[in-house]
Order: sequence, then C-alpha cells, then structure tokens
Amino acid sequence: MNGRKQSLWGTRFGFYLAAIGSAFGLGNLWRFPYVTVESGGGAFVLLYVFFALAVGLPLLIGELTLGKLTRRSVISACQRLAVDESISRSPRSKDIKGASSWVWFGRISVICCLFVLSYYAVISGWVLHFLMQFFVGQLKTGTFEVDQSLSILRENGLLQIALMSVHLLITLVIVVKGVQEGIEKWVGNVMPVFIVLLVVLVTKSLSLPTATDALRFMFYPDFTKLTVFSPLFALGHVMFTLSIGLGTMVTFGSYLNERTRIPAAGFRVTTMDTLISLFAGLLIFPLLIGCGFTTTGPELLFQTLPRLLIDIDSGFLFGMAFFICLYLAALGASIGLLESVVANLLDFTKLSRAKAAWLTGACATAIGIMPALSTTTLRNVNFRGHGLLEILDALLIDVVLPLSALGIAYLMARKLKRDKAEAEFLNDESVATQTLYSHWFFVIKWLAPILILGSLGLALLGILGLA
Repeated sequence: MNGRKQSLWGTRFGFYLAAIGSAFGLGNLWRFPYVTVESGGGAFVLLYVFFALAVGLPLLIGELTLGKLTRRSVISACQRLAVDESISRSPRSKDIKGASSWVWFGRISVICCLFVLSYYAVISGWVLHFLMQFFVGQLKTGTFEVDQSLSILRENGLLQIALMSVHLLITLVIVVKGVQEGIEKWVGNVMPVFIVLLVVLVTKSLSLPTATDALRFMFYPDFTKLTVFSPLFALGHVMFTLSIGLGTMVTFGSYLNERTRIPAAGFRVTTMDTLISLFAGLLIFPLLIGCGFTTTGPELLFQTLPRLLIDIDSGFLFGMAFFICLYLAALGASIGLLESVVANLLDFTKLSRAKAAWLTGACATAIGIMPALSTTTLRNVNFRGHGLLEILDALLIDVVLPLSALGIAYLMARKLKRDKAEAEFLNDESVATQTLYSHWFFVIKWLAPILILGSLGLALLGILGLA
C-alpha cells in the first residue's frame, strides 16, 4: 500500500524551520491581526495564547507522534492504527471492516488541507501582486500607491487566478524535489532572514506615536468585547497556524528520525508560532490605530503594512526585502500543505512524486478559482457582510479544522497503544516525564474534546440567536 519512498529530515534544526515555516506563514501575519480586531482585542489574544498551550500543543504532539510511530501520512496512519488495534483485539473480518471507518478522520483532514491550500494560494498571489507593484511603483514614481494597488487586484479576477496559478507552480517545483532538497533546503534558508526582518520592522512600528495604544489594545484584556464566537475563532486560528487537523504535522512527523523527542519539538514549534503571531500584532496594530481602525477583514495587512514601508528610511529596500520574505514564508506554508496531500497520494497509489504533485496542483488550482473571483464575479455571494473568501476561511478554519483535529485526537486516545506513545515522553524513570505523559493523555482524551465541542456549541447558539 505504501508507495512512498520513506524520507527523513536531514537535521533536527531543518525540521524545526520547516515546521515553523509551515505553521506560521501568512497565518500569523495576514490572519491573526484581522481576526484579533474582529474578536475582542487583548481578551482575544489572551484566549488565543491559552488555547495554543492548552489545546494546540498537546494536539501537535499527538499528530507528530502518530506520524513518527506509523511512518505514514494521515489517511494511512489512521487506517493502520485502527486496523492493527482491531487485529490485536479480534481477527474477525467485520472488526477490520469497522476499523476502516476511522480512516474518514484522515480523509477529512486531506480534503480540508486541499481546500485550505487553494484559497491560501489566492492570498499568496496577493503578496506576489504587492511585491511587483511595490517594485514597479518605486522605479516609476518613487512611491507606492496602496489603495490603487489594492483596487487593481480587487477588480481583476483573472489577475488573481493567474497569480494563484504562478504561486502553485512554484510550490509544485519545490515539492517535486522531495524533503531534504526541496522543503528543508528552501524553508531553512528563508526563515532566519525573515525573522530578522520581522524584528526590524516591529522595532520601526513600535517607534510610532500610536505604539502605546497598540500595546494596550493587544495586552489589556477587556472581556466585555468577547462574543460567543471568540473561543471558536481563537481555537480555529491555533489549529490553522500550527497546521493541526490538516494532516501536515502527521506527514512531517513521519519524516522524523528516531532520536527526536516529540514533546520538546512540539513545545518549541508552538512557542515560536505563538511569539510570531504576537510579533505580527506588534507590527500591524500601531499602523492600524493610526488609521483609526477603518480597515478590517482579509485586506488589513495589505492596507497597513505598505504605509509603514513608505514612510521609514530606506523604505524601498526594507519593503522589497520584506515582501520577498513574506512571499517565501507563504510559500513555506503552501509547501507543507501540498506535501501533506502528495504524501497521502503516494501512500495509496503507484504514482511518482512528480505526477502526484502535478495532480494535486491541478485540483488546487481548479478549487482556487472560486475564492479568486470572490471580489469580482462572485462578489455578491456573501453572508452577514462577509465575502466568499471570508466564508470559506471561517468554515474551513473555524469549523472543519477543529472537528478534524478532534477526530484524530479521539482515534489516538482510544486506539494508540499507550506503551508506544509513552516511550516518546519517558526519557528516563523520573516522575516529571511520567507526569508529562499523563497530562498529555488527559488533554487529548478529555480536555481538548470538551473545549472544542464547547466552542462549537457556543458559536452555534450565537448563530441561532440563543446566546
């Protein structure tokens, strides 16, 4: 069944960079600021950090563990886990057939991953557009018209489709090269540079007169601004930025070598991802407050960040470098999403890596046409003032992703042999490592399901007008 040639990360550091690159990408810089504005400011940030540590970290550890122990992508890993347990319990064919229903948790993850890759490619195309507009504008007039550039993009659906296609093509070329030569090499070279530039730009942003108000907005929790939807939005964003429920981290876990201690790896990835989200807020909110909060929604990053780049010294150089790195960060996340789908195809077909990648890319391009036309042909498709792209984002990230992650956690809690999972936690016989495992198992079996289902229930009550 497994037609995929088993690959491993070349170095542990390479895995961290690839995992962080896949995890944050545009999720932190593009999505986190506008979701925070719409969901309660500082109170939402506090809720997000809580969910990242209480739910995101344990589920991330779980998915990495599932991948490492099975050496499979998510569909095959779910199937192997369920079937092996059924065989060990009873050899009857009906038990094995019943165990195959668990595979749907993996299938939902892959379908969600493909759809997220599709609309994520549209946003990545926006980054490409702003990169080109910034460069051309500086060469022609020495300035950059933010509103004009955004208007060109919004009014041209074919341009968005073209940019999306170019982005997916670049992603395909890298994924076809494999783990070490493609994913690890590209993301590993880009991530350190991007983080340095992010720190520099945050420093510039915090020097603005509005920095104090921005810090108050981000870190002073006014719980009256939270709504019944805020827990679900925070939970969904944690899932999205950590790539939980997409099968990506199961795939990445299957590439880990035996010496890697997954709890430590998961903690480092979660910590870095959360910090970068907070840095994104420190970068965007001083600019946003200066604009009087007149900008919200998916376009927030593209309407605020260029204004900082225009006004600072050597803004052209910083702007070019930042947009290049921002695009490469988006590319890193797209690589992780595409690799997850490709790995699942390779596990169940005899396709070569190249054919599997091209097939996945073609499907993603076809699906991406709809969100690419959300501001033109399909602009009248809306729900409560939100366009098609926002609807797709909310449905996938805030509903499907938590349910997918819940399904995989449920499978692991009930089917994974405890001695195998426990071995990943117990470096020695100390009480501390045994306690860590007990806490992790309690979270994925009880706490995570309660928080996920509770958040979904609150949101449903809000939609029905009962809360």
